[in-house]
Amino acid sequence: MEAVHGHDHAHDHHHPTGITRWLTTTNHKDIGSMYLWFSFTMFITGGILALGIRAELFQPGLQLWKPEFFNQLTTMHGLMMVFGAIMPAFVGFANWQIPLMIGASDMAFARMNNFSFWLLPPAALLLASSFFVPGGATGAGWTLYAPLSVQQGMGMDLAIFAVHIMGASSIMGSINIIVTILNMRAPGMTLMKMPLFVWTWLITAYLLIAVMPVLAGAVTMLLTDRHFGTNFFNAAGGGDPVLYQHVFWFFGHPEVYIMILPAFGIVSQVIPTFARKPLFGYASMVYATASIAILSFIVWAHHMFVTGMPAAGQLFFMYATMLIAVPTGVKVFNWVATMWKGSMTFETPMLFSVGFLFVFTMGGFTGLVCAVAPIDIQIQDTYYVVAHFHYVLVAGSLFALFSGTYFWLPKWTGHMYDEKLGKLHFWLSMIFFNMTFFVMHFLGLAGMPRRIPDYSQQFADFNMIASIGAFGFGLTQLIFLAVIIKCIKGGPKAPAKPWEGADTLEWTLPSPAPYHTFETPPVVK
Repeated sequence: MEAVHGHDHAHDHHHPTGITRWLTTTNHKDIGSMYLWFSFTMFITGGILALGIRAELFQPGLQLWKPEFFNQLTTMHGLMMVFGAIMPAFVGFANWQIPLMIGASDMAFARMNNFSFWLLPPAALLLASSFFVPGGATGAGWTLYAPLSVQQGMGMDLAIFAVHIMGASSIMGSINIIVTILNMRAPGMTLMKMPLFVWTWLITAYLLIAVMPVLAGAVTMLLTDRHFGTNFFNAAGGGDPVLYQHVFWFFGHPEVYIMILPAFGIVSQVIPTFARKPLFGYASMVYATASIAILSFIVWAHHMFVTGMPAAGQLFFMYATMLIAVPTGVKVFNWVATMWKGSMTFETPMLFSVGFLFVFTMGGFTGLVCAVAPIDIQIQDTYYVVAHFHYVLVAGSLFALFSGTYFWLPKWTGHMYDEKLGKLHFWLSMIFFNMTFFVMHFLGLAGMPRRIPDYSQQFADFNMIASIGAFGFGLTQLIFLAVIIKCIKGGPKAPAKPWEGADTLEWTLPSPAPYHTFETPPVVK
């Protein structure tokens, strides 16, 4: 007895608390939580920038910002939301859930896991600080197109450095996820028995490792063009600005699937739970996910229909893009079939997943519209495109993240969240989201260009609606924050299985895991 007691004292002695715990933690749950809080912070920051954009566009004429500052807002909103909000949020989910879902004690490389998180806050600070240097943040758009990005001030260099650091973080996180999934599954869990969230992340991690170096290459060539006299993107020196677009979008298109595949995984966990029946067509879901990932590499130039591509090129990229609609359609069909004749209840996670299904499908259809080369030439760089990608990235990625958060909050905190507030968050988000972005389809079809701080009178009414919707949507997210904080602080204790339909491994494993830093092998009791 005494010996055991002594051992416990030694254990307590090595248990860091306060800031040290978070700086040095190797626990996948701590790291998952840090990713989630970081991404929420970036979501709010990027959201405030978006409200700066919508405030300017509330009326025609220049109200608040100089045009160059308006362009800095659009650039930084995009970069912060993509690299700071959506991607790290999904990595947070991966850290929390993958070890629990496959029955692993932690992630494979626990120290690297800590490092890949702690690269992000400095990168975010670099990005944000670019507003405060001479010339301000970059106004080249989140795509950083040359030749404009070659001519921007030093804010551009800070952005390039930030992108490099975030890319390094993504690559390390992905290596960790792949090794964990392939090497640390519980006995008997074959690949085709893994929960779909694990599958979608395995495939996403391969995508990230494939394309992050390509982005690094693009911004490195940009850097050498800016400072070292190379002419990659300068026609006068034998380069080509369109080369930048090819390299960037070879990263950029798989990237949009990196931001949606984990969302598919979350929805594939939530819908079967609340329909109270197994996912319809499990194997076809796995193959569809893999097909989407493979096809995502051969469609990049559909972002470039207006660059003077030969007709044969336009045809290829048009048909290849339409082909992606097939596996995506398989997924939507399977989710609907899962709900078909199920005993459905509509708690907040299910509301967000069903909402995801409806609104994401609309985003998919407008994507097909953009894929048709002659139509795309008309709507390129208009608000139609803005509407399209916000339907897939807000109603898609973000709604799925909300769904997953409500779904696993009882698991993460040990408490049930406030269901009434959760439902309020859903309905207000849904209404204000559509109010903001649905009208943008009309603006785009009528010819309103994006990334411009002023517009002519005929666009005034729809812009006013969109701006009111945006502020409504932004304020609604404070309800979400309130739900989270309230849930962490207390509330009814969560039962062992908070959702009736949840019979998967992660609900039966203990939570949170025993603390260890891997300084000494963990003692298995």
